[in-house]
Amino acid sequence: MKKIVIATKNAGKVREMKDAFAHLPVEVVALSEFGQLPNAIEDGETFAENAAIKAKFYMEKTGCACLADDSGLEVAVLGGRPGVYSSRYAGYNAEDWANNQKMLEELCIADVEESPANYRCSLCFADTDGTLLTADGRCDGVVRKIPHGKNGFGYDPYFYTNEYAGRTMAELTMEEKNRISHRGRALRKLTQKLEEHLA
Repeated sequence: MKKIVIATKNAGKVREMKDAFAHLPVEVVALSEFGQLPNAIEDGETFAENAAIKAKFYMEKTGCACLADDSGLEVAVLGGRPGVYSSRYAGYNAEDWANNQKMLEELCIADVEESPANYRCSLCFADTDGTLLTADGRCDGVVRKIPHGKNGFGYDPYFYTNEYAGRTMAELTMEEKNRISHRGRALRKLTQKLEEHLA
C-alpha cells in the first residue's frame, strides 16, 4: 500500500484528504509523524508554484509520496491580494484575526463595503518516481466587512458564497462547504488523476 504524506500541520486538512482517498489503496499520513522537519520556503509567485515547492520538498525529506496544497483569497478591489500571502498577510505566523483585520483596513482605504472575490486552491502530488500530478479549484463570491458564522477558519466569516446566497463560508456545514469549496473542487480533480496513476 502506497504511503502518501500530507504536507500540512493542519489536522483538518489531513482528515479531509483521508476521507477523499478512503477508496484508494493508499495510507494517508500526517507530516507530523516524521517529527520536526524544516519548513519549505514558499517563494513561488502562484499557488501552483508554492504547492509544487512543498510537495517536492517534503517528498525528498520523508522519502514518501507527498501531497501539498497552497490556497488563499483573492479580492478584486485589492488587486488580487492577499493572494499567495493569505496565511501571512499581516506577517509570518499571523493569526486569522490579524490577517482579517489587515484585509478590512485595506477595504476601508479602498472605500468599499464589499468586493468580488474568490478562493483558489492548487494541489500538487509528488511521487518518488518523479511523477507530479496537479489540480486547481476556485470558489467565487463576495467579501464584505461584516462577518457571519462560527465554522471554518481564515477569511471564511467575511466570504459570502455565490452558491449559497447570503451565507458565508463560516455559516456552511462541512458537507456544504466541501461541495463548493476551492479545496473540495481541486481535491475531486486530483483524486481522479491519482486513481489513474495508481492503476
